[in-house]
Amino acid sequence: MRGNALPGAELVVRAIAETAIENEKYFGDLDAVVGDGDLGYSLARGFEKVIDGWDGIDRSDAGTFLKRSGMIIASRIGGTSGPLWGTAFLRAGAAAGSAEDLSGEQVVAMLRAAIEGIKARGQSDVGDKTLLDVLVPMTDRLERDFAAGAGAGEALRVAAVVAREAAEATKEMVAKRGRAAYTGERSRGSVDAGATAVAVIVERINQTWQQRGAAS
Repeated sequence: MRGNALPGAELVVRAIAETAIENEKYFGDLDAVVGDGDLGYSLARGFEKVIDGWDGIDRSDAGTFLKRSGMIIASRIGGTSGPLWGTAFLRAGAAAGSAEDLSGEQVVAMLRAAIEGIKARGQSDVGDKTLLDVLVPMTDRLERDFAAGAGAGEALRVAAVVAREAAEATKEMVAKRGRAAYTGERSRGSVDAGATAVAVIVERINQTWQQRGAAS
């Protein structure tokens, strides 16, 4: 991703926002299976605020842009989603710092920081049937691929596949966090809504990135 610090950050945040808004009903329906069903609504309302204020978000550097976006998200998304997504953006932005050029290694560091923020804020970890069950294996794969010299396009294509497979794997898990945890064994057999949302978003980011590369 070298040479595209801010354009890359803008592309990713815009893709996340548009995906959250367009999939409001889908994410909500998934969450309603064993949760409270508000995931789609919460994400859509929060990212609508990001889109509404898009031109006014500070773009001094990628880190600032991500942190400002995270503040908007945290202030608008309700329930448990707001703190988790807001923390993820703020931690990723802090990890990016004032770097003018984001390398694959830095992107992985940003994702690791976001993951640690989510773990601390949500008191959760891999295996609890949450979005971490997609974010962690996806980041692990990105780290390996970037270390092996993969370019952004290639790494993203693989990351999208890994994210989808990881989301599908949550079907066999028992929820240990959030409202779904109250359903116990009944949560087995359905995918986690947050994990699936991340997979859909990563697929969208990949698609957008590939189209951007083809057009350039």
